[in-house]
Amino acid sequence: MSDTLIPSGLAALESRLRQDLTWLDLPASPWVKPVCSEGAPVLDVAIIGGGMAGLALAAELKHAGVAAVVFDQAPAGFEGPWATTARMETLRSPKQLTGPALGLPALTFRAWYEAQFGSEGWAALDKIPRLQWAEYLRWYRKVLTLDVRNEHRVSHVAPRADGLVELDVETAGHTLHLRARHVVLATGRDGLGGPWVPDFAHTLARHLWAHSADGLQPEWFEGKRVAVIGGGASAMDSAATALESGASKVDLLIRRAELPRINKGKGAGNPGMTHGYWRLPDAWKWRIRNYLNTQQVPPPRGSTLRVSGSGRARFLLNSPVTSVAQNPAGGVWLNTPTARIEADFVVFATGFRTHFQQRPEFAPFASHVRVWRDRFQPPAGESDAELAELPDLGTCFEFQEKTPGACPGLDHIHCFSYPAALSFGAVSGDIPAISEGAKRLAQALIGQLFVEDVELHFDAMRNYAEPELFGDEWVAGQPTADELLR
Repeated sequence: MSDTLIPSGLAALESRLRQDLTWLDLPASPWVKPVCSEGAPVLDVAIIGGGMAGLALAAELKHAGVAAVVFDQAPAGFEGPWATTARMETLRSPKQLTGPALGLPALTFRAWYEAQFGSEGWAALDKIPRLQWAEYLRWYRKVLTLDVRNEHRVSHVAPRADGLVELDVETAGHTLHLRARHVVLATGRDGLGGPWVPDFAHTLARHLWAHSADGLQPEWFEGKRVAVIGGGASAMDSAATALESGASKVDLLIRRAELPRINKGKGAGNPGMTHGYWRLPDAWKWRIRNYLNTQQVPPPRGSTLRVSGSGRARFLLNSPVTSVAQNPAGGVWLNTPTARIEADFVVFATGFRTHFQQRPEFAPFASHVRVWRDRFQPPAGESDAELAELPDLGTCFEFQEKTPGACPGLDHIHCFSYPAALSFGAVSGDIPAISEGAKRLAQALIGQLFVEDVELHFDAMRNYAEPELFGDEWVAGQPTADELLR
């Protein structure tokens, strides 16, 4: 990108966006009644996480006249995985998806891209480069002037019986003690836990292995034999990173006999699924998500070719790792049912799990959250331990109590990250339906804020006294003599 091209193209686009917002009369005027607690103002909505989901929700709330404050522990511009831990070259999603644009054409990635590279550049673009997506989200935040507070790490979230939520926020060497009426966890793939590895990983010295989400560094791989456990997108990206960093060879240890070839989720990727899934009976929700988990998503073709074309990678199918041991001579032995593989370094591309113990900031309420296994028994043949641990959310994405009355105020904490998928579908983290998810949650929060203050709003309506007529717009008439009752 040239320094002269960007400002002129984006300046015109930003002018158009401002005009669109003006024509739509957005944002609405602030209307939420201010609340104080012990003399300090209370936040209307606090959003934890400034990635794509958090930004989209904050934008939709702002357009509706609700002030949302976003807290993110990363430096400005490095929220989410795109410019930090992710290692794919391009996004998987088709370039034309509108993502977090919230129905505004001038807010789409396509508009942002064409403003800089023209329609010919757009036509030539295949997939969206990962770092370009990060740049787009930085622009999105800037052009909408969202209230994002970087290098603010939320260390404590505690619901209260009075309906407020206490937040401790660490920043610049001190702790802020804040309160909010509603708190939204927009914490991405980490969600309510973090990266998952099998138990045997912890028997190895920590310098011998990493998770694919650890932000893989070139010096970890140069000249080494690398084993990658997994066969999905993150496994391919990890293997490619190792190879391009100078690994002598890479073995992918894949438990399946064949890599999945079809992304079954695309078979129902339509507005019906987006808007209808959350209305389904529990048995159907479980059936759909369990099927997708069982089938798994194939790694992108480009990512797979990036590995196979190196000439230094092996795809060891039907090779689940059953145990590991440190080699006294250095490195690691990985045992499969048919072989012992030697490696100098191991990458676990084994995904994420809901595991509250990994998130001490949620300790005040974690044990009270109702999860699916607390009330749903899957049909025979559809057991799924990962799904069973996902939170059973209410209609406003809110956590629900395992034992009614045991954790008052829990329903003022909302989950807008990957663990919401079983309750609401893929509207809380994936690009295709993120706008719809943000709109749905924003509308729910708006409704709750109004209902909570309905007496105040009614009083404001009764006290409203701005006249539309001033009394001088007419002259009072009199009935004629014939019209008078005699």
